[in-house]
Amino acid sequence: MQQRCSIPAKKTVLASAADWLAQHRGAIITAQWVVVVFYVSLLVFPVLRPLPDSDARILNNLTVFAQFLFWGIWWPFVLLSMVLFGRLWCGVLCPEGALSEWSSRFGLNLPLPRWMRWSGWPFVAFAGTTIYGQMVSVYQYPKAVIVVLGGSTVAAMIIGFLYARDRRAWCKYLCPVNGVFNMLSRLAPIHFKVDKEAWKQSYHGHKVIPIVCAPMVPMRDMQGNADCHMCGRCSSHRDAITLTVRSPNEEVVRVGPPKDARWQSVLVLFGMLGLAIGAFQWTVSPWMITIKQTLAEWLINHNIMWPLEKSLPWFIFTNYPQQNDVFTLLDGSLVVAWIVTVGLVMGAALTAILALANRLLGPWQMRRFHHLVLGLIPLAGCGLFLGLSATSITILKPEGVSLLWVSPVRITMLVLANLWSLGLAAGIVRQYAAPLWRQASAWTVFIAALALIDLTWWLMFWGW
Repeated sequence: MQQRCSIPAKKTVLASAADWLAQHRGAIITAQWVVVVFYVSLLVFPVLRPLPDSDARILNNLTVFAQFLFWGIWWPFVLLSMVLFGRLWCGVLCPEGALSEWSSRFGLNLPLPRWMRWSGWPFVAFAGTTIYGQMVSVYQYPKAVIVVLGGSTVAAMIIGFLYARDRRAWCKYLCPVNGVFNMLSRLAPIHFKVDKEAWKQSYHGHKVIPIVCAPMVPMRDMQGNADCHMCGRCSSHRDAITLTVRSPNEEVVRVGPPKDARWQSVLVLFGMLGLAIGAFQWTVSPWMITIKQTLAEWLINHNIMWPLEKSLPWFIFTNYPQQNDVFTLLDGSLVVAWIVTVGLVMGAALTAILALANRLLGPWQMRRFHHLVLGLIPLAGCGLFLGLSATSITILKPEGVSLLWVSPVRITMLVLANLWSLGLAAGIVRQYAAPLWRQASAWTVFIAALALIDLTWWLMFWGW
């Protein structure tokens, strides 16, 4: 067996930066607590103030400022950071992750229950948060924000207190955006690479101090970014783990989906490209208005007035009479029905298209279908960014800021995301032994999936 060189190689800037994270946990924890205080302030203080009037602006009203920061800046750029740096946000700055891990140190350290490890939670949590957020108008009202985000934070602390000391059981299994972050981080151009030969060699010759992986990643077998929180605690562990550069296509194309990827595909097809699009669309869709008017007329003609008159508390359906913003039972039910219907229609249509592409590559292979789904991640992530940032555009309009750049930026982002997805699809179909004509046919059908997704964004930003 070839002997390892006794002279350590010079470390790259990236590897040295990761080592710094490992060696300065105190500084990281301090930064996390600063973010926690800032985050809690943005949650709590707007609730204590009156709702903003029509003259409120970003710089003269705390509620509008918090709204702009949370939904226009914070969340869109957290998503973007996943593509650029992996889950660095999760490991270094996320307030929920920090609070969950902190509470676990004083908790019961119970073993993880079987129900928590169900692979469908990322989709269920994402779907539930998406739908409920629209029911209570989470982008507009502080009380809705504190219920959705604050409720998630409290749940993270409770789970941390109950299970897995010094680990992040909430982040691993139940966080509403864990699945989305899992998908997007696969595109990051940096990752912690594991040298398996160096790992084996580390068992001989010197003592290795064990470390705890907070998100419970099996470090020795780690192949990508999907579950890694990029906290740096494992940097240089056993002289085998190094932060390094890679192709942004590598994890999707070469590593591919895990053995059981059913719920990951459901999250992408029915969640990120279905429910999320429905949640962003309904406020601007003329079809939604037409459906509501048609149903209202039918109810009036049949003297059924209670769906038009009855409302529910603000924590079920939006109810702010002082803002002239109240969901009747008809309004709220239609919002939920629209989001769910768009989710089902988009998910089913994309599933059928990718199933055809899979079949064109040869006899049916479930893993190949899940692999093709991963090719949609760039466009799915771009859609989430565009949908969330639409809130910031809405808030900026009364500020007198020129918005002529918005449409060109949106078009550019969609074009780049489409090209990236096409590149991933080309790499994916080459992974399977199939004649060139089959690869070309499957790739062409994949384009139809992209066209369907693009149609939804064209309708939202330019068609309606």
